[in-house]
Amino acid sequence: MRKLDATETALELSALPLWAPNAQGEAITREFVLADFMQAFAFMTQIAIAAEKHNHHPEWSNVYNRVSITWTTHDVDGLSSNDIDMAQRCDQAFAGYAAATVAD
Repeated sequence: MRKLDATETALELSALPLWAPNAQGEAITREFVLADFMQAFAFMTQIAIAAEKHNHHPEWSNVYNRVSITWTTHDVDGLSSNDIDMAQRCDQAFAGYAAATVAD
């Protein structure tokens, strides 16, 4: 595993438009807004299971229906392909909740 360079980071983030890099380019963050606390908790549980399976864990917080997730790889002091992969997994998981929220 290695740290992504600035060009690689820009390319990867072009496919993740809702994720924002921090000022140093060492982490990416996104806030997810769900219908209510139960959906937020279910979403976090889904991500926690994936994070444990891939041995890559987020920095995150939850307030009612909002979940803020930050991905960074401490072993490389910045972004790695693991962060990009997990951000994609978050977006995919959220798509199911977003569809359910819109349909209600």
